[in-house]
Amino acid sequence: MNQNPKFAVIGGGSWATAIAKMLCVNLPEIAWYMRNESSIDHIKNYKHNPNYLSSVEFDTTKLRLTSDINKAIAYADYLIFAIPSAFLSAELTKVLDGSLKDKVIFSAIKGIVPETFLIVGEHFNQKFDIPLENIGVITGPCHAEEVALERLSYLTIACGDAEKAKVVAKTLAGNYIKTKISDDIIGTEYAAMLKNIYAIAAGIAHGLGYGDNFQAVIMSNAIREMKKFIKKVHKMKRNINNSAYLGDLLVTGYSVFSRNRMFGNMIGKGYTVKSAMMEMSMVAEGYYAVKSAYKLNQEYKAQTPIIDAVYEILYEGKDARETFKKLTDKLD
Repeated sequence: MNQNPKFAVIGGGSWATAIAKMLCVNLPEIAWYMRNESSIDHIKNYKHNPNYLSSVEFDTTKLRLTSDINKAIAYADYLIFAIPSAFLSAELTKVLDGSLKDKVIFSAIKGIVPETFLIVGEHFNQKFDIPLENIGVITGPCHAEEVALERLSYLTIACGDAEKAKVVAKTLAGNYIKTKISDDIIGTEYAAMLKNIYAIAAGIAHGLGYGDNFQAVIMSNAIREMKKFIKKVHKMKRNINNSAYLGDLLVTGYSVFSRNRMFGNMIGKGYTVKSAMMEMSMVAEGYYAVKSAYKLNQEYKAQTPIIDAVYEILYEGKDARETFKKLTDKLD
């Protein structure tokens, strides 16, 4: 692998924009794929993404912007995918056969691919034959909006190959970004997916009028539920209290920037799923994740009363107030 590997960001949303900002601090040039041609033109002319994190100003001489995903793939050694999981399969249909071979793929996607019920790393491994040592995850309590504001944030970079994790960690690190590496690629990716479900639960509780005391109960039960679920999926030694797990859960459950909490809050206030989605300009990954997690748990059979409750409300149309009343008897 090249001693000075080239990077490409795949995606045009807020997290993709934040990652592009971080990479541009340390690299002379990156490729950046987004499907929206008008957004590309806007960035070239005005130096910022018109739709996401518009306060971030780019040095456009560092950007190879393209609406052709295969050009971005051909340019880079390391590909960072930051597309909502619900749209990943559609984007990957555009990828030329064999073009991902020998590429190192890092997922910054916090969700499950709905077509396959696989986390993103597993999807690339099973559907594109990418070896596990060439797959990694970027996770941690790190909202894109705070990266834009250059507030101190922490990222965990997980990969089966520690050297590749170190390359990405070093490339993303900066004055306001601290990075660490992990070998728990599966556990961190599942945690990143599950915390969005728990944030929806926290939002529903808030929308229903529950207070901070109950929010704390939801969060403390959620981390234990997450631990049980991940242990069933991939048993290994891990500290669930580390920032990649507990930290990411807390910020997603409490932050005003959390779109999953916002989505849940709307549901708790009586919005339908469709009306809540229409009002939000961004995707709430947890909506798709809860269906996948619920279906997966039919096999793993972990005790997941919070996931079950959110699933019943979002997919079975059960009354949120009645469902949460039952849930409160199952928590401690």
